[in-house]
Amino acid sequence: MKKVAVFGNAAGGKSTLARKVAELTRLPLYRLDTIQYRRGGGKVPHEEYLKAHADLLMRDQWIIDGFGCVPSAWERFVAADTLIYIDLQLFTHYWWVTKRLVKGLFANPEGWPEDSPIWSSTLDSYRVVGRCHRYLTPRYRRLVADVASTKRVHHLRSPAEIRSFLEAIEQEYRTPTMNDARPPVAAHGPQAARR
Repeated sequence: MKKVAVFGNAAGGKSTLARKVAELTRLPLYRLDTIQYRRGGGKVPHEEYLKAHADLLMRDQWIIDGFGCVPSAWERFVAADTLIYIDLQLFTHYWWVTKRLVKGLFANPEGWPEDSPIWSSTLDSYRVVGRCHRYLTPRYRRLVADVASTKRVHHLRSPAEIRSFLEAIEQEYRTPTMNDARPPVAAHGPQAARR
């Protein structure tokens, strides 16, 4: 796992998951919202975003969190060796947009550029959730089914599956300790018979 694309509908926990995977794997994390938008929420010129995105794809290792635009998303999916698709129930995305709004009144939402306009961004997110569900979700589901034999694919459909996935990544990348190197102690007595 060296090139990881984290994607899905708005307010699905992509940024939180991407950060945790980056912490566990020590892969560099790049958030597209901070590349596509300036501090305060203004958009960078599209050509500037496409160049920055293309530069990221040329790197040896990355976790890229976010959408960007359709052409850049599909370029990223081709370049990635690992796809992490968060595909929650539609209601969950709307609910998490609302939760993010409330939390955003006190702190910048994770993965957003500094000083992003919370109210207008939240209204945009409500609109994006419905559009993404109608137009992109079917394409995302086809994509992960089609490439499952050639890439490492994680199709996460619930908060419980997200937690299980992170636990598995933690096990996979955990640094061995002295206790891990010790041979198991032989069991004696009645408990040995139960094993």
